[in-house]
Amino acid sequence: MQKELNQFERNEVWTLVPRPKTTNVIGTKWIFRNKSDEDGNIVRNKARLVAQGYSQIEGIDFEETFAPVARLESIRLLLSISYVHKFKLHQMDVKSAFLNGFLQEEVFVEQPKGFVDAHHPNHVYRLKKALYGLKQAPRAWYERLTQFLVDNNYTRGSVDKTLFIKRDNDELFIAQIYVDDIVFGSTNNTKVQQFVDVMSHEFEMSLVGELNYFLGLQIRQLDDGIFITQAKYAKNLVKKFGLEKAKHCDTPMSTTLKLSKDASGKSVDQTLYRGMIGSLLYLTASRPDISFSVGVCAKYQSDPKESHLSSVKRVISFVNGTSNYGIWYSFDTNPSLVGYSDADWAGNEMIGRAHRVVASF
Repeated sequence: MQKELNQFERNEVWTLVPRPKTTNVIGTKWIFRNKSDEDGNIVRNKARLVAQGYSQIEGIDFEETFAPVARLESIRLLLSISYVHKFKLHQMDVKSAFLNGFLQEEVFVEQPKGFVDAHHPNHVYRLKKALYGLKQAPRAWYERLTQFLVDNNYTRGSVDKTLFIKRDNDELFIAQIYVDDIVFGSTNNTKVQQFVDVMSHEFEMSLVGELNYFLGLQIRQLDDGIFITQAKYAKNLVKKFGLEKAKHCDTPMSTTLKLSKDASGKSVDQTLYRGMIGSLLYLTASRPDISFSVGVCAKYQSDPKESHLSSVKRVISFVNGTSNYGIWYSFDTNPSLVGYSDADWAGNEMIGRAHRVVASF
């Protein structure tokens, strides 16, 4: 908790002032969490002071709140780009990132519990910079970081606003922003070190190193390619739905069963069914082999039956036996995009025909 407040002092986040009589004062709360690595080992205990943003009043305490966030597909594309150009990706974490964002509005917050000023117990803090929990905090940080990178000659992507590029003749530097996490790489290692130096001079970093774990993706950057898996997530998914002891299946779906609406079937818990589908959809980031099966099962979320639940459990049982599967970007593979189309005229009983498209790099 003291370390967190020390960050506030270093970043000059707030100033203690008398409590205003006619202005909304937002409460504060301590949040505690453990940060773990890809193997589930706790590597750090964190205490974070957050503002109770639900009490903010639009038009008074905040205006614009939207801030773009990198999509998981963008991260996969970045990995494929690094594989094509054969350079390694690195990651860095900006410490207490939101505390770097400048506020445009006048915002007051209560003193944190356990750290009330003994001489001014009724005073409040006037914020100069953003605080976690404020509705405009992500936008304030994004604007601060964007402006800093643009001022240092990094070009923001025209479509993906979280992508930043710097070109120098045939040399390429590329960075992807996900809130306070940054994934970056270059065809020239000097450019990588320059970026680290520029960022470290402006912001305090808590992690700088080779990319190996990001948004649940376990990434292995080897001499002959890049391997992406979600083995840890897959095992937790199987455990979450109590199917650790289920018999492993050789395929994610039966080759003979055709799913239908099954109007006469027995209904099952929608929340459970949708939770399974949502968990599996996230797994498809590194498991395209289950994408079609999950997509078919996802069509029946509005009124799932026992037959649908059985099919979803089969997919999870398949995942249980193949949790270490993933995507392999081999350096000796042709980087050209290849597409395959299969018209399965009887695959969907509801509309008579369905089309499947599988794309691979």
